[in-house]
Amino acid sequence: MTNRIIVLFFVLLGAVAMLPAQTVTVTLTTDEGYERPAAISKAEENLSRVLTEINAAQRENRNLNVVGLPMTDFAVKSLTMIWATVHFYCDDEEVVDRCWPFKDFMEVDHIPLIITPQGEEFGSGTYQEAVVEFDKNGRISEFRFALDNQLRESLTNCGAVVEEERRMEILQYVERFRTAYNTKDINFLQQVFSDDALIITGHVVTTKINEMDPGGQKVVYSKQNKQQYIANLKRAFARNKWIDVKFSQIGENGEAGGCAGITRSVSDPNKYGVRLRQEWKSSNYSDEGYLFLLWEFRDGQSPVVHVRTWQPEWVGGEKLPESEIFSLGDFNL
Repeated sequence: MTNRIIVLFFVLLGAVAMLPAQTVTVTLTTDEGYERPAAISKAEENLSRVLTEINAAQRENRNLNVVGLPMTDFAVKSLTMIWATVHFYCDDEEVVDRCWPFKDFMEVDHIPLIITPQGEEFGSGTYQEAVVEFDKNGRISEFRFALDNQLRESLTNCGAVVEEERRMEILQYVERFRTAYNTKDINFLQQVFSDDALIITGHVVTTKINEMDPGGQKVVYSKQNKQQYIANLKRAFARNKWIDVKFSQIGENGEAGGCAGITRSVSDPNKYGVRLRQEWKSSNYSDEGYLFLLWEFRDGQSPVVHVRTWQPEWVGGEKLPESEIFSLGDFNL
């Protein structure tokens, strides 16, 4: 009798696992002053289909079935690369989010996800938001992880530093940049760094004067070109089973209590500096520090990074002063 009950239990358990995932319904709204795009209903339907498939794949512990999903090839690639690193699901049966309509695309940026990595532990159960872009017909054109909420809000409210559409474009590429490290997308990183890119990395070293005076700690900087940096990055990707990179603001309210860090060059208005606090966690290494990126955005061309700097947050038990954190002014721009 007991054996029959056990068998029946596992049969029922299997039957439950075979049940189709519940459909995730999506409602997209627009702010006053924005004309509601004609394709927004199609965008709602398409995002619902994709989130429902994500939940089914997570529940059944399988690969995503992207055949027939309303996504561009680029969106399929970005989603499957994230899925290859971590699994996740949408915790809400009804998703209501704001849609930002622009000239050539639409964007939603607060899709709620719960991370459920396979095997290796990195933030299991961690809440993460996704950004989804749609083309003018409502087809999904990109799927990526969003930046920290506070940072994203700050980057999108930087006053008159840059116009709104360019600000959103900068934000978009910063998110892609971060996602590329998490998914080990070396091809994207090779493309986004300019051929003459300068990579500057700070390392904390201990200075010892003599036995009576042990000295202290200071930051020593090393330089790499693009080829050296990409080669080192490939080795880091190979030896780490997973990588989790997060960006946040510098300081409680961004730079000196203002914008989180977008600045525009006076001498070359196509160049922008972005200052961020970075947390890097991986299967065998972690650090926290400050990241500066010098981007160039030209109309009709893919943006590129000309300078990347990283500095440790802590030196000799004290935080690196904000005055020493790299910014646009350090590069005569």
